[in-house]
Amino acid sequence: MTQPGRFKIPSRNRSFETYLDPAARNARRVQRVVDSLRNEIRDEATTVRARRIFAEPRELFRVEIENASMGYLRTTVLDRSVLDALRDDDAVGERLEVQLG
Repeated sequence: MTQPGRFKIPSRNRSFETYLDPAARNARRVQRVVDSLRNEIRDEATTVRARRIFAEPRELFRVEIENASMGYLRTTVLDRSVLDALRDDDAVGERLEVQLG
């Protein structure tokens, strides 16, 4: 007799990403994060700051996106290559203020 509440599903569809190489999964995740940040930075009501928090052994930046009218603050840590990819977009690059000190 089976116990109530235990349901086995023998053939369920697995996520496509679980079958990918870990490096490919990471690249897709980074691209989704960068796209999400771009969409938020393009909003005129937001203020965006990027501060360098580490220089060695790897350069890391803390990106803060704030929308005071909505009471919203998002903090993300990015490395130099991802930050440069984010700044490549003209609308985003001119709004992003980078502090190296």
